Amino acid sequence: MRITRVLSGALLALGLAAGPAAADSTPSASPSDGASAPTSAGTSFRTATEVEQGQTATASASAGDYLYWSFPADSGLRPTVKATVKLPDAHVAQTWQIDVYDGLRRRQACQYGAQTRTAAQGTASIELACVLRTVRSWSEPWANDPLPGTYYVRLTAIGLKAADLGLPVDAELRVDSKDIGGSAAVDGSLAKPLVPGIAVTSATEEDDDESASAVLSSLEPDDGWASGWWTDRWVWTGIGAVLAALAGIGGYTLTRGSGRPRQVPPGA
Repeated sequence: MRITRVLSGALLALGLAAGPAAADSTPSASPSDGASAPTSAGTSFRTATEVEQGQTATASASAGDYLYWSFPADSGLRPTVKATVKLPDAHVAQTWQIDVYDGLRRRQACQYGAQTRTAAQGTASIELACVLRTVRSWSEPWANDPLPGTYYVRLTAIGLKAADLGLPVDAELRVDSKDIGGSAAVDGSLAKPLVPGIAVTSATEEDDDESASAVLSSLEPDDGWASGWWTDRWVWTGIGAVLAALAGIGGYTLTRGSGRPRQVPPGA
């Protein structure tokens, strides 16, 4: 019984620790205090406009332009990219598409969402969405899994008619993420997140050369990039181990009986 009480106390302590641990590991998707939403978009990967998660970025452009934005995504998150395009009154049917690329500029497939949609003639606006796979802290070199770092969004119209080229359009973009937690954790982590300029900066630190510099992405998760080793999976693994120990002790208590069998006198 003393062992049972000790293990019960340990289980209670782990249960109380699970709540704060899970809350502390949940990154905030709200923009930083004082940050204003961008009102323009880039025209290439190198000039992509940085957007914080939770912000609604806007841009005015012409039909046929390529619009680029970038945002940070850390391990354990499942980003959702949504775009709204406001079309001019005098347009024919248009097909718009949203594509998402990771820090290595590999195109990432959408789990679900209307990534490509066609707006009929006279439609005022069109909405697109792309829900990415969960970002992993580590992956095999040959795999195409999403990894921590900067992600790029490209929005454009495809197969435009000549009459629609150059017509003014307004676009809105918003990125939000859902924290999947320890269920998506893997054994391993990247040495550095995949953000622009990280390789040059790492080489500079190793050579201790202050003359070289690199332009890093100025955006990162509010609580910094995850270290990759701690997830709430450790807490629940410990709780599972304690429950297994309690189950073993309980089973032994129920099956061991009342002790040694009573001795029967000879000749009885």
